[in-house]
Amino acid sequence: MNTAASNATNNGQTGPKDHIIIFDTTLRDGEQCPGASMTFEEKLQIATILDEMGVDVIEAGFPIASDGDFESVREIAGRVKRSVVCGLARANPADIDRAGEAIKPAARGRIHTFIGTSPLHRQFQLQLDKEQVFERAVASVKRARNYTDDVEWSPMDATRTEHDYLVRIIEAAIDAGATTINIPDTVGYATPEEYYELVRTLIERVPNSDKAIFSTHCHDDLGLAVANSLAGVRAGARQIECTINGLGERAGNAALEEVVMAIRTRADILPYDTGIDATHLMRASKLVSTVTSFPVQYNKAIVGRNAFAHESGIHQDGVLKNAQTYEIMTPESVGVSKNALVMGKHSGRHAFREKLKELGFNLGENAVEDAFKRFKDLADRKKDVYDEDIEALVGDEILTGHDRIKLVSLSIAAGTTGPQTAAITLDIGGVEREAKGEGNGPVDAVFNVIKALVPHDATLELYQVHAVTGGTDAQAEVSVRLKSPTGVVTGRGAEPDTLVASARAYLSALNRLEARGARIQVHAFTP
Repeated sequence: MNTAASNATNNGQTGPKDHIIIFDTTLRDGEQCPGASMTFEEKLQIATILDEMGVDVIEAGFPIASDGDFESVREIAGRVKRSVVCGLARANPADIDRAGEAIKPAARGRIHTFIGTSPLHRQFQLQLDKEQVFERAVASVKRARNYTDDVEWSPMDATRTEHDYLVRIIEAAIDAGATTINIPDTVGYATPEEYYELVRTLIERVPNSDKAIFSTHCHDDLGLAVANSLAGVRAGARQIECTINGLGERAGNAALEEVVMAIRTRADILPYDTGIDATHLMRASKLVSTVTSFPVQYNKAIVGRNAFAHESGIHQDGVLKNAQTYEIMTPESVGVSKNALVMGKHSGRHAFREKLKELGFNLGENAVEDAFKRFKDLADRKKDVYDEDIEALVGDEILTGHDRIKLVSLSIAAGTTGPQTAAITLDIGGVEREAKGEGNGPVDAVFNVIKALVPHDATLELYQVHAVTGGTDAQAEVSVRLKSPTGVVTGRGAEPDTLVASARAYLSALNRLEARGARIQVHAFTP
């Protein structure tokens, strides 16, 4: 029996430590966030760390969406060791069949099928009446059962759906074979009190509710996703759907790290267990931030840079005397290292490898060697090398290791008298190309020359710089967001030289666009 089904005997709060199933949808719902697309290799890296930290279910993608999504779900299904691997499917045969094929290699596979049930979704999106939606929901669950006995069903926009209709359609979905019933707050509309009452009402009124796990899936449009998820658990739900860093469409989803640490820290009023190894949380957060190029806000709960920082004199005094005066959890409990100053220019490969392991990076030999070369170069240019420096450097290496378009050299002429000029050499598919140009400032000049070497139809939506550490010799971490007809992508680059970091970030974004099929004329330079 699968994990979900084996826990389906208890929806109520009868045990002192009821297990809460953690369903991570970073690779599916998280990737739908504009600009957060991930490569095949990056998805595998994230799936690996989710599996290692003890996530119960990994929603690995939407197999019908593209061949790339299908292949990544299938590869993840064959690689993970502990987690259930789930594929998402709309309520139509082609979606379900594609998801069924994608999860075949999994030791434990799940199909998650859904359909909109609210009046708004029925009338305007689906243009179906209640009975037509009802019939499609039942048929989709029955079809999914042909592939796996672990089927999850979701009434999309449940929090704006009539309660009587929800009771009827959920009962039918369970009768058809659904083992998990998810209650999505699709648009982040509910308050905790409303969501609690909805979940409690459904569990009480659906006659066969004891035959399925009830699940929460809450969006953060009003900043209530985590609060709503925990309210749903108190009402009897035993699965929480969430993402690393709260990544997701619009304002995002419930943040996995916040859910896990709220349950762990407030066990007095949340007597549940998630089974998550919380010491992996910071590593997972940094990896997701790196591969999506979405920076974590400094004051983000649990994993933000300032989450365990104390600047107020009163706070500092209290923490020095007893950390519990102003800290309700320890930094180490979520994987934050207290060893900030780590290495220098005399450090060798062995020490560097050990530091990578300490920071949670699991790289192949070639990637380690490339990262070590960049580390030695950084150590020659920067007096003190901190953990954050190495994380930024390795994160940049992860992003650019397979890039087709790479920076070879860059020189800039800038100052109070213009125009500012840039000379750039790029390696494009193994062939070096160079060009010079000018712009309204050095960054504009750099981007203009790159566009001359690599013509494309994308527009710049975001250019953002922040320092990795303090000091004038700090690495600059640059994020660049580009929009093209094929979608929105974000690239990132880290270097002590802000202009070099800018060039790397722009090229990272261009490589991601190329991977998505954008019109980038790199083929013109292919030998």
